[in-house]
Parts: sequence; C-alpha cells; structure tokens
Amino acid sequence: MVLDCTTINAAGHLCIGGCDTTELAAAYGTPLYVMDESTIRTALRQYKASLNENYPNGGAVAFASKACCFKEMYRILQQEGCRADVVSAGEIHTALQAGFPAEHLYFHGNAKTDRDLQTALEAGIGRIVVDNESELYRLDEMAGRAGKCAEIYLRITPGVDAHTHQFIRTGQIDSKFGITLENGDVLRVIGDVLKLEHVALKGLHCHIGSQIFEADPFVYTVQIMLQLMADVRDRFGVTLTELDLGGGFGIRYKESDTPLNCGDYMRTVSSAALECAEKLRLPFPFLVIEPGRSVVAPAGLTLYTVEHVKKIPDVRTYVNVDGGMADNPRYILYQAPYTLMLANRADAAAEGPVTVAGCCCESGDLIQENVWLPACERGDLIAVLATGAYNYAMASHYNRLPNPPVVFVNNGQARVVVRRESYDDLLRNDV
Repeated sequence: MVLDCTTINAAGHLCIGGCDTTELAAAYGTPLYVMDESTIRTALRQYKASLNENYPNGGAVAFASKACCFKEMYRILQQEGCRADVVSAGEIHTALQAGFPAEHLYFHGNAKTDRDLQTALEAGIGRIVVDNESELYRLDEMAGRAGKCAEIYLRITPGVDAHTHQFIRTGQIDSKFGITLENGDVLRVIGDVLKLEHVALKGLHCHIGSQIFEADPFVYTVQIMLQLMADVRDRFGVTLTELDLGGGFGIRYKESDTPLNCGDYMRTVSSAALECAEKLRLPFPFLVIEPGRSVVAPAGLTLYTVEHVKKIPDVRTYVNVDGGMADNPRYILYQAPYTLMLANRADAAAEGPVTVAGCCCESGDLIQENVWLPACERGDLIAVLATGAYNYAMASHYNRLPNPPVVFVNNGQARVVVRRESYDDLLRNDV
C-alpha cells in the first residue's frame, strides 16, 4: 500500500495507525484529516540517525513548517530533538505558542516585511535566512536600532534545475528566491555583508525544489555550495561554518513512485560533501537539512463522504464528495497525483475509472481524475492517501467552508490536535 501506516481489517475497512477509518469518520465527521503520529516520529528519528551516521561534523534536522503547521507539530519536533524552519510571522507565533525554542528556528521568506523582521528580532530567532539585498540592509538597520546582532544565512540560487513541476522548482536561475550565483551577485553581496555591523554571516542556504526522486541534483548542489564557501574564504579570508541544503525529498503518492529513502540520500550527499570539502581544504560545515513533505505526507490521509454519483454515459462518472479544493487545492494548482481508496470497502475490486470531484463552485474543483474505484454510492467513504503535507497547511475558506479538524492516531488511539472550525469561526473577524 502507498502508506505503510495503513491496513485493511477483517471488515474490509481501511485502518490507519490501528484505527478504523469508518469509526473515525463517524466520530469526527468528514472531511477529516487523519495523521499517524508514529510515522511522523519515526521519519524524524530516521533523518536524525542518518545525518549522525553519515556526516562526521554534526548537523540538524529542521522540519519545514510550511508542510504542516499547528502547535502539536512543534511539540513533537521539540520532543524529538529537531529544529524547524518557518516562513512567516504566523508560523513563528505558532511555534512560540507551542513552547518551541526560538533559537532553534530558521526564518525564511523572499518578501519579509519590516514587521516580520521585527518579530524575528524580538523573538531571538536562531537564524534569519536573508533572501535579498533589500532585506539585508533593512535587517542590519533594524538590528542596530534594537542593539542586537542578527545571525544570518544568505539564501543562494545555485542554478540547479531539479526537474520537478515548474511551480515547485526553486534552484534554477529564473526563481523568485535567493541571490543568484550565476550572474556574480553572490560574492558582491557577501562582501557587503561582511562590512555590516549588526548582522553576522554564519552560513549559506539553498533549496532546489520539491518532490525530487534523484540524488544527483543534491550532489551537484552540495558541490556548488562548498565551492562557493571556498571562494568566500579565498577572497575575503572568512571561513563559513554552516551549510543549509534545504529539503525537497520526494515521497510516494502512487505505487509507481520510487523516492529515495533518507539513508540513501544522506550517504550519497555526505560522501559528496566530504570528498568536496577535503579537495577544497575546507572544514566540514555544520550541515542542516529541511525535510517537510517526506516527514508528514506519508503519515496522513483525508476522508470524504460521497454525496452524489453522476454518470454521463460514454463520457465520465463523477463521484462528488463533501470536500474539495478548499481542503486540498493541490490538484487544481498543479494536478498533484494521489492514490484513492474506498475506505468502507477497501477490499472491494475496482470496477472502472471515475473522477472524484469536490463540492466547491468551480468546474476545476477535482480531487483526482480517471482513478479506478469500486462502484460508489451515496454514503461511501473515500480516503485520499498521503495528504499529511500541504493539505491542512494550504486549506482556505473558499465558498465559506470551515476547515476540517486534524486527528492524530497512534496505536489504536485517536485525539484531536486541531478542532473543526464552526460557522461562527468564519465570522470571527467580520465587522
């Protein structure tokens, strides 16, 4: 099965984390996000162990908050000895409210406002990942007024095309993110950084994209970044000691997907990093990786109730469900692939292709097209697998739909970690 945390019980029901999905739907309603806590913790531990086993100079696993952000995630990260990257003042606030230490946060963003930077300075964020020159000089000025010195990384666009969807590629030269390496901007900017009084350049950051299945793009990237660190040493006499390689590790949405496991990734990248650093006579930098999707996507699924089946002979069969683009916008954004199952008859044979359509008032509001399922009828329960990343995080209130709850399951026990929104919640900020 696509998700290791799922099984089918004797009644033919899909189970996750030892919990029957039909019972979860009855108890909490649909749409419903369900996540297996054990899968999340196991992934974090595997990344940490792999980093420690393969890289001799130490490093940190910093979970990419944008994949799945609510307070319980930060509690788990802290318990597992991990750090986190954040991309907004809202994510910072969520982490701090959960008791997560500010010094273990890495603050990203290509268009940080003065308020964002002020929030980061006041909180004492561990590393501010500076994306551009405007941000750099504003941060230096603001830190000076506050009597502080901000410890920073520079985000570099290394020119590596990771061959993913154009909307989730970030390392190539044509990107809204970072300071471009290929046109010579980086060394000029670093020279300017080193003259500033209220920022301290601790290292470099890059991120080449998402849902990457091959090791080669990561190998090329680490070689490029270490060469840049050598160039900084040779030109300015400064040895940078930290390197953040971002994330982007792919996961299995379909049975045909073949992602790398974290052990293979770390062995390959660590070997390349060590060889390159020795060749360049560089000390091994403290290495930071930022997995997000690969930690939480395989832990989650979303449950929907079938409300209507529309058959158009010789054209298409629509299976209309009680959720859609408001709780999962990824298909309408970039035709994200998913594996679907009929959760209440998970052992039934598929009968033909259908299009699972959402309830929003948009023709493009689809969950998946041409997916093979058993014959569906009103009241059936559909599970969309591997939705632990970017589904809750990207949910909207389009059509004034309340956000679904998030339920964690673990060894047969279920608990709510994010409550279902009420209609009154939708009105909370109306005047």
